[in-house]
Amino acid sequence: MKKIIALLSLTACVLFAGAQTLVTQEDPLVLKQTEYNFSQIPQGKPVFYTFEIVNTGKTPLKLDDVHAACGCTTPEWSRDPIAPGATAKIRVGYNAATEGPFEKPITITYNTNQSKQIKIKGTVWKAPEGSAPANASIDLLKKQTF
Repeated sequence: MKKIIALLSLTACVLFAGAQTLVTQEDPLVLKQTEYNFSQIPQGKPVFYTFEIVNTGKTPLKLDDVHAACGCTTPEWSRDPIAPGATAKIRVGYNAATEGPFEKPITITYNTNQSKQIKIKGTVWKAPEGSAPANASIDLLKKQTF
């Protein structure tokens, strides 16, 4: 008899547990774009791109931190909460000091414990040494007297 009651109790627990639905919260931060390709950029010229985000939640969204992996990438953002339905911008700058391809991740931490990642990439081409190549004809003209 005790075995039957235990079995019925166990069956009831399994049925009630199976009937429970999990409530999942939707992610309130929506990125309009997760990656930007600068393509070819000249060495020594900083470049910038602005990512747009939307708060699709029902409560204000707080960006706690926007952090780049290295010092050559600098994100700028507002510390003010983003109202439900509102948009905000994250401006990302890249110091194109080093020649060659680059790919830099930027991590957005929001609502204390949630995070997403955006990325910039491209190729930095070497800038010419001088403003113009030397002209040998100039020396010849300077030597002539009129």
